[in-house]
Amino acid sequence: MPMLVIAGEYRIVGAAPDGDSVRFYPDDPDQWDLIPTAAKVKRNTSGGAQLRMDGLDSLETHYTVEGQSLHQPLGLAQEAAAALLRWLGFTRVSRNDRETVLSAEPVATRGYVLTRQVDIYGRCVALVGRGEAPGESGTLLHVTPTMLRRTANYRQLSTGMAYPTYYRKLYPDLRNTMTGAVLTARRHGRGVWPHDLSRSGLVVKGLDHLHEDAVILPKLYRRLATYLALADGDERVAGFLDYLDREDDRVFVRSTEQFTSFDTVVRVDVRRNSVAMITDPEDLVFEEK
Repeated sequence: MPMLVIAGEYRIVGAAPDGDSVRFYPDDPDQWDLIPTAAKVKRNTSGGAQLRMDGLDSLETHYTVEGQSLHQPLGLAQEAAAALLRWLGFTRVSRNDRETVLSAEPVATRGYVLTRQVDIYGRCVALVGRGEAPGESGTLLHVTPTMLRRTANYRQLSTGMAYPTYYRKLYPDLRNTMTGAVLTARRHGRGVWPHDLSRSGLVVKGLDHLHEDAVILPKLYRRLATYLALADGDERVAGFLDYLDREDDRVFVRSTEQFTSFDTVVRVDVRRNSVAMITDPEDLVFEEK
């Protein structure tokens, strides 16, 4: 899979990194413009930009909807964020109650990204590496499964710190390698997996209670949180599938080889007032909006 190599450093003070996103500063900020997409990387005055780690999604530490700041169970979400920062080389990380980093040692750590995409929010979608880059910065490199296994993306999945969340531009060989890491993490009960309710079903008690037990695929959580925020206090999920249908998240189901929409792989139990997925998250490949 040919991807652009960009060398630089990670800095976290003043940012709010979580388990699947961190800020990166290239040695040459102009190399952001080499990513072959129409969308451009949204960068700050120092050339830094927020990364979205490809192939995964960690529990939300801060999600804003309808003016409300929400999160999934915070212990697991913060554990995922801490694991990522430790892997990148940061220690003594201090945050405020908004998850913003106030201090860390060292101030920056060396690393690189492997990328070929920018999302609609201006984030670079990337494989996140530490240390010296495996190729010359600003050039294309054929990324192999062996290279993938050296990234934070693979590490977060293999330790159960994140859910697999695949999008179409992630090549099948890398996706299959990630799936192997996910299956091992689930089998050994690592990270989120002993607590996961994505398949067994989350009983919904209202928006104000989601932070207590919503250990579910974060994409499903965000859709559910938005649905409840728009429901004016009504905690019933009877209309959730219609809402998902209107959102029209297109998805390819690997096991059935069918293109469909997200609502067709979610089940609502009106009696229990619960939502669940009818297939595992690694079975899905989403289309970018």
